[in-house]
Amino acid sequence: MSKRTTTSPTSNHAVRSFERFFEGWLVRQEHYLDELNSKLQTGHESRDEDLKDLITRVLGHYQQYYEEKSRVANRDVFLVFAPTWFTPFERTFFWIAGFKPGLAFRMMASLVDDLSEEQGRRMDRLKEETKAEERELANELARIQESVAAPPMVELARRGGRPPVDGEIGETEDVIEVLRSAMEAVLGSADMLRTRTAERVAEILSPVQNVKFLAAATQLQLKIRVLGLQKEAERRVASRGW
Repeated sequence: MSKRTTTSPTSNHAVRSFERFFEGWLVRQEHYLDELNSKLQTGHESRDEDLKDLITRVLGHYQQYYEEKSRVANRDVFLVFAPTWFTPFERTFFWIAGFKPGLAFRMMASLVDDLSEEQGRRMDRLKEETKAEERELANELARIQESVAAPPMVELARRGGRPPVDGEIGETEDVIEVLRSAMEAVLGSADMLRTRTAERVAEILSPVQNVKFLAAATQLQLKIRVLGLQKEAERRVASRGW
């Protein structure tokens, strides 16, 4: 089986393709936020069946993002860890190329204050399980990062721009392929944890609680997006001396 290599045209195509998808995805996300807020305004007048349908569609919307993100990572995982489609401000919130799953529980503490005792116990168990998996993935990413500073990566860096000889091209590809595979694996596990955490939280909450939680989570992401774009616009103006 031949190795996958990352070329500039392929990477550029992946970026353009995902950016087009992401722009449309954000528009749909804004529409979902409007729908979630509308349901919150009607409160308990909405039928549980209608709320559950909306919850399923919103979670499916996020799942669509992770599926498209996975396709980009399969082409070039390094792009996903340094995504040009997010602003630097947005990326400051990231943990393994996305929001940390535990953020859900911090939001829950301030947003959903009507959990039953059973819901509280289940949520606490899920919180501890999620934290343990986060630590495991963080340790795995640290091991990957350490490997970049260890032989044979250091030796490859020392060679600089010297033309490869005597099979060095093959050696370089071998090392990069190992690194790429490791990063794909930890990214896939992190995205799976994000998805699974959201689904399990949804199972614990009532329909009304779910709508409240999803509305807040969606609003937070969009707000961070807007702030990031504003900061970038201000930076560009400042760089021009205006």
